[in-house]
Amino acid sequence: MTKNHSSHPSPLAVEIVGEGFPVLCLHGHPGSGQCMGIFTHFLSQNYKTFSPDLRGYGRSQTHTGFAMGDHIQDLIHLLDQHHIQKCLILGWSLGGILAMELAIRYPERVSGLILVATAAYPRSNHPPITWKDNLLTGLAGIINWIRPGWRWNINTLGQRSLFRYLMVRQTPQSYEYLARYAVPAFIRTSKYAQEALNQALRQGYNQEGQLQHIQCPCLVLAGAQDRHITSAASKATAELIPRSEWICYEQAAHLLPWELPEQIEQDLQIWLKKTPKVTLNSARD
Repeated sequence: MTKNHSSHPSPLAVEIVGEGFPVLCLHGHPGSGQCMGIFTHFLSQNYKTFSPDLRGYGRSQTHTGFAMGDHIQDLIHLLDQHHIQKCLILGWSLGGILAMELAIRYPERVSGLILVATAAYPRSNHPPITWKDNLLTGLAGIINWIRPGWRWNINTLGQRSLFRYLMVRQTPQSYEYLARYAVPAFIRTSKYAQEALNQALRQGYNQEGQLQHIQCPCLVLAGAQDRHITSAASKATAELIPRSEWICYEQAAHLLPWELPEQIEQDLQIWLKKTPKVTLNSARD
């Protein structure tokens, strides 16, 4: 992710809920701001949450290619538009990578980080994907979109599809989240967003060497069975950030917020309560 950007900031569609200290909620790939509703439904009770669709995702469509680093300029532009000098950032997967980039490049704008299923050096141990995997995933996804959370579909198709690598807990509730948020987000993820991510991965993205510059408090959450960004990669990130706490959930994978929503909410509330400076305008880290 280079620091030189060829394009101007792009305006982002954003969902704003609540009042209070600003919390910027950044989705993964494929994703959209709506996917962050699993967090904003409770965070917005005490804070003002901003959930943008990143460039090339959801309602923030583009007709030209861009680089991953352009997301950073888009997000700084968004903060400036809303006169936000400092905010807490919650990032899931790709969103967590962007959150760390913001904290490294613009430390004065970031009061704290909550990083979910992500890493500064994202490593995967996902098995090779077969045509059968894609077929079963497509069928399971379509049926689940028509009839969310149907146990027959979960048991017959879902557990044999690629969803088995995304979620350990194959529950009707987690599949309802897939239907409500994941399918619309997947459909509206542009080829330009996919190309930008692929380019960064081909270049061997690794920011572990910059993590010592993140001085704000940080909470890192990981699923022990995450195949997309391994828990070992997340743990390495947590260990390199000076003021961090790491929580690993044994029976969870990459979509852990949709697998363990109540537990995630509880752990976030505990961390926010014991780390009050991350949501105070007077915070000086």
